[in-house]
Amino acid sequence: MSAGVDRVAAAFTRAREENRAALVGYLTGFDPDRAGSLERIFAACEGGLDVLELGVPFSDPTADGPTIQAAMTRALASGASVAGALALAAEIRRRFELPIVLFSYANPLISYGPERLSRETAEAGADALLVVDLPPEHAEVLRGPASARGLGWVGLVAPTTTPNRRARVLGASSGFVYAVSLTGVTGAPLNPGDPALHAGLATLRSASSLPIVVGFGVRKAEDVRALAGHADGVVVGSALVEAGQRGPAALGELVKTLRAGTLRA
Repeated sequence: MSAGVDRVAAAFTRAREENRAALVGYLTGFDPDRAGSLERIFAACEGGLDVLELGVPFSDPTADGPTIQAAMTRALASGASVAGALALAAEIRRRFELPIVLFSYANPLISYGPERLSRETAEAGADALLVVDLPPEHAEVLRGPASARGLGWVGLVAPTTTPNRRARVLGASSGFVYAVSLTGVTGAPLNPGDPALHAGLATLRSASSLPIVVGFGVRKAEDVRALAGHADGVVVGSALVEAGQRGPAALGELVKTLRAGTLRA
């Protein structure tokens, strides 16, 4: 299997051929510590994730709600770093073929060094970057080196994104596009049947050939089922982090339940 955007594309193609949305799961590296996070991530991958978003902890995660903020705090207390997250990615890659997306904020990634980050991300076997606080007009500092290494660049589109900015985000994206389902932070309450949300997803799908993945507030199989027909993938984050605190087995069972919800009618 080839790396980077090709591995991401293949995951969405497989899901589409199985008449379902891809299940994208977020977990924070080093939460609660290095060994514990690997146990949880392995359980989630074995449970049926199609794409893993591996959180690179940051001390000021403004886009995230209390659950993921707390996970990042625990991870940092356990010695998390960019280098440590990349080492985790390499261990995950040795065991699983699913795409790995590094999810973080601009500060730690730029501080690490864009060229070094892109080189080591590719060497670790990760496939894409998702940087939640780097707008398209400033993204080239990381996107350029990442693209040169064959890595995807996941753009984010929110309900408040203007048409002009949406076009810029889509034009800079590769791998997939992350549609933020609501105005708020991760883990906030979501109405997955909201017609306005469905209409926004339809607009994105008509504007880009990339897979459209929807996230923020998705917690249950019923949420996933309500969105599976409107997007190419569905992201679950805070609910996975919470399940992980109950142990790897609980997390793996939740992933299995969520994956069952990805099937389309």
